[in-house]
Amino acid sequence: MEKSTDSELYVRIRAKEKEALEQLYDRYEKILFSFIYKMTEDRSLAEEALQEVFIKIWRGKGDYDDSKGKFTSWLFRMAQNVAIDLIRKRKAPSVPLDEIGDMASQDSSVEDAAEWQEKKEEIETAVLSLSEEQQKMIQLFYFKGYTHETISSLCDVPLGTVKSRIRLALKKLKISLHGVQERGAMDDESKL
Repeated sequence: MEKSTDSELYVRIRAKEKEALEQLYDRYEKILFSFIYKMTEDRSLAEEALQEVFIKIWRGKGDYDDSKGKFTSWLFRMAQNVAIDLIRKRKAPSVPLDEIGDMASQDSSVEDAAEWQEKKEEIETAVLSLSEEQQKMIQLFYFKGYTHETISSLCDVPLGTVKSRIRLALKKLKISLHGVQERGAMDDESKL
């Protein structure tokens, strides 16, 4: 059985042949992962970027034109761009709130640790007040660092819905946390 060239596999992928995508993935998965990992020095980010590259290829995002260069150059350039985008989009730490609290308390005074614990509990309570869908979006986006596109793919939800749920969740969190701060300020004033 003759092996398909990268260009042939790409054409078959554009025709939605899953087998062609699997062959391309098997052919480049290890070397692309290694390349991305060297850029990011983060295993989970490298895995996410690798997945994102093949999702983009499957969905036809970014066209390969063999007259403009080698397929491998295009593929590695795409992987590099995806990794850079993911690094930029990582606004929040990718560790659970519990671990953040543990880390914060190790590097600070007992008073700071107690204050952090209180804030962490306020945030957790506020997040629990969200709908189940919004909680999931907040967890994936802010606490795991996934992109909107990745969340859309993972949850099988349209991209616009993911963005809307996150936006609405943030509005609710802001209102909820602002209310907690106001109540806390009133409690502090009553102690004076």
